[in-house]
Amino acid sequence: MAIKVLVVDDSITMRALFTNALETHKDLVVVGAADGADEAREMIERLHPNVITLDVEMPGKNGIEFLTELMETRPIPVVMLSTLTQKGADISLQAIEIGAVDCFPKPQKATPDEFHRIAGALCKTVLTAAKTNLAARKAAKPAGAQGAVGYADDGRLVAITGGMGAMEAATEMLAAYPDNCPPTLLVLNMDEGLAVPFASRLSKSIAPKVKLASDGETLEPGVVYVAADPNRHVVIDRWPGGSVRLIERDPVNGCRPSADLLFAALAKTAAAGARGIVLSGGGPDGAAGLAALRAAGGQTFGQSADTALVAESIVAATERGLTSFAPPALLGGLALREGVANAA
Repeated sequence: MAIKVLVVDDSITMRALFTNALETHKDLVVVGAADGADEAREMIERLHPNVITLDVEMPGKNGIEFLTELMETRPIPVVMLSTLTQKGADISLQAIEIGAVDCFPKPQKATPDEFHRIAGALCKTVLTAAKTNLAARKAAKPAGAQGAVGYADDGRLVAITGGMGAMEAATEMLAAYPDNCPPTLLVLNMDEGLAVPFASRLSKSIAPKVKLASDGETLEPGVVYVAADPNRHVVIDRWPGGSVRLIERDPVNGCRPSADLLFAALAKTAAAGARGIVLSGGGPDGAAGLAALRAAGGQTFGQSADTALVAESIVAATERGLTSFAPPALLGGLALREGVANAA
């Protein structure tokens, strides 16, 4: 059955271009195109779309205000249409915190050729959004899960991967980290431009330091390194005493940075000293890499599927043998605990 999409944008040109781009995919059908919140509200009641693409700048009630209304009254997967400016990145991150499941950068040129170029990525984003488990946001957090847990440095290294929906889960997980945590890589596939504001907000929510990963930087205890550059993969050159390496090469499994590439590198360089964790994300990236890390003696964990906004990456890892799962609030403790039984 085709996924029904409602396009909300005050520009008639943008509505037409987004509609044409979305309908290049056989599994998507645009059931309506609204010029603002009032018309969108009526179309939602009448057409029952599975996903909404929502622009920020609209007359009357703007996109952020309408998103807030939707999340409070009729939750539905929303892909926010963003710009690549700093202001646009801040608004996009705000939209994710309110309840949007993803953000997609609007092309700088409103031309058919430009929209043809981005059609594949746009369709993939909307298809993933349609699989979102919005109920995961309402899942109760385990009692007593918050607060830093004790940890004595034992030379371990932690790598966490996920998609846009993992930002909230990662923040919740890392809230359990003490300020002397092991070096931790947080590698996310997210909208370009969100890394800086996300890292800034994360640093205000957790005890360890937060840095944007840079090529050649030596990994240190007490630091969470955020890597989200869509142009470069992330690997570790050696361990212990290793450094972050950001490398330019083709996407792996359609992803860059790739979780598979990162975990496979850890299997070779860190092996039993590494912990690999996969959070909410679309597609199978990370499953093969986690299997390689586990075979090399590393410990591997996944966010419990019922708490994930998008569980595709977790399900794929399960099919490759991952059996250790927990809600985000408990994953931080598992990553730091000694003697945790690994998935077979």
